[in-house]
Amino acid sequence: MASSKTVHFTGPRHQSPPPGILAVVYTALFCAGLYPVTYFGGKPAFPLPWASAPVIEAFFTQRHAAALLCAFFHFGAAIPLGIFTAATVSRLKFFGVRAAGADIALFGGFATALLMMASSAILWTMTIPGVAQDPALAQALHFLDFALGGPGFSVPLGLFMAGISVPLLFRRLTPRWIPILGLVLAVCGELSWFTIEFHAALPLIPLTRFPGFVWMIAVGFALPARAMRAAGEQAHA
Repeated sequence: MASSKTVHFTGPRHQSPPPGILAVVYTALFCAGLYPVTYFGGKPAFPLPWASAPVIEAFFTQRHAAALLCAFFHFGAAIPLGIFTAATVSRLKFFGVRAAGADIALFGGFATALLMMASSAILWTMTIPGVAQDPALAQALHFLDFALGGPGFSVPLGLFMAGISVPLLFRRLTPRWIPILGLVLAVCGELSWFTIEFHAALPLIPLTRFPGFVWMIAVGFALPARAMRAAGEQAHA
């Protein structure tokens, strides 16, 4: 008489902060920073990237506290983003990913977090009394803030998404829709580079940023923490 049995058991657990929680914290801090500078938080709202000097001065004069709060939360949001990057890439390597995609993701995620911190620091600088009242200086800082927090955010974030999504797609570590969404958003992120030359490409930045919250949270909670191994089939006579 013969019998066969496949035994599945749980392997070692990857030691890292929970990436799903980190993604939620990052999203919450980022959105908390956005609220004060939108029309929901008061008027005038944050100036458009290519706003004139009078518009920039009016915002930072009348909404000084809102801009400072935005800088505070966005600077803080960069920390869980950086930790999420380290935890996610480390987990991919834990599952045996040796391709360059993991290192590309590490570069993209860290670059995004660092440029977020730089953008927030510039925004904080613009809240200092007298800075916004200097038209040339305020406009230059505003443009630099956009360069670092706009395409400077979405382009490296696209690299991070691509570097994570390709291994997820081939290793089947998460539901298939997660890496596919990540690759679509990665394309949007890379194309947002054209915003520097063409203003019409501006919508690609929020198209990368906001669905990116969903993607990060999905990756964080779907990516398993333990290696699942199969003992295989055994036949006994």
